[in-house]
Amino acid sequence: MTLPRRARVLVVDDSITMRAFFGAIFERHKNIEVVGTAASADEARRMMIDFRPNVVTLDVEMPGMSGLDFLTEIMRDRPTPVIMLSSLTQKGAETSFEALERGAVDCFPKPTSTNREEFAEKLCALVLAAATGAARFARYAKDAPARPQASAAAAATHAGFDWNGKIVTISASTGGVDALLQLLPAFPANCPPTVISLGIDPDFVAPLLQRLKTRCPAKVLMAEDGRPLQPGQIQIACDPGTHAVIDRWPNPSLRLLRSDPVNGARPSASLLFATAAKTAGTNAVGAILTGIGTDGVAGLKALRATGALTISQDSLTCLVDQAPSAARAAGAVQLDLPIEAIATTILDSCRRQAEAAA
Repeated sequence: MTLPRRARVLVVDDSITMRAFFGAIFERHKNIEVVGTAASADEARRMMIDFRPNVVTLDVEMPGMSGLDFLTEIMRDRPTPVIMLSSLTQKGAETSFEALERGAVDCFPKPTSTNREEFAEKLCALVLAAATGAARFARYAKDAPARPQASAAAAATHAGFDWNGKIVTISASTGGVDALLQLLPAFPANCPPTVISLGIDPDFVAPLLQRLKTRCPAKVLMAEDGRPLQPGQIQIACDPGTHAVIDRWPNPSLRLLRSDPVNGARPSASLLFATAAKTAGTNAVGAILTGIGTDGVAGLKALRATGALTISQDSLTCLVDQAPSAARAAGAVQLDLPIEAIATTILDSCRRQAEAAA
């Protein structure tokens, strides 16, 4: 993964204390430069023109125009990676989730007095990851309003889907809400059994499931220990206390295991992919979507070694390209595709006609 030499950050918060706090965190990092601080959308709007930041941190609650409304304006007029920072992200999951839907890369709760060191480390890593993709984000974000509708309409083209027995495994973390809301509505009601390892804040799970259930023809469920993998079901594993693994073949089921993190991740996407490789082999498909870090890379490489189809979301359509980029660099990826092409490619691989033609 190549990180930028310098992330140029604009800090937007109506609290002078918070502006100073975030500014001090960023200024201590050798690869982050604070180009300005603003107390309102009006101030920030002028600074974005004058200083051209490649990342914006934005408070939800501000005088005048709210953070959410300013986020919408940024995505429309000057697409730039935005990280939402507010106390609302701790108690207002719906508000935070709306920020993700409007284009925010991620939402962070403002720190407590006991977690400031950990907060600083994670925030700086996210800022650098967001800055890395700032140029492609600006190009792609302009198309954001049309993407979910186009993806949902695609489900109709797979209405006659004839399953060939393969299972689907997917991983996503930062930016995963955006990716899944585009990808999963294109899965038909009788889609192949699908398991998703999703690294997001637990507070965002309920609003995500609510939206997916209303937009997806297939049944979207929280992962459950021992549940068989069945056509028409998409199981999302996001419990930070368990790993999701594929158990047995044939007649596979999902197991949720309470054990230590794997390379710092729990649930571990690498563990999901690796168990799919061991149990299903070429009867599995793996896809790594937008995300920070390298979780999933080793497992996806093991899956590809079996001859299974492996896919990465391409850099242009990722909100954060770190994980897919690492997978490509490791030789774990067979196909690198934009998010709007991934559903059709997965379904074609899991379609009986495609198997017969091969």
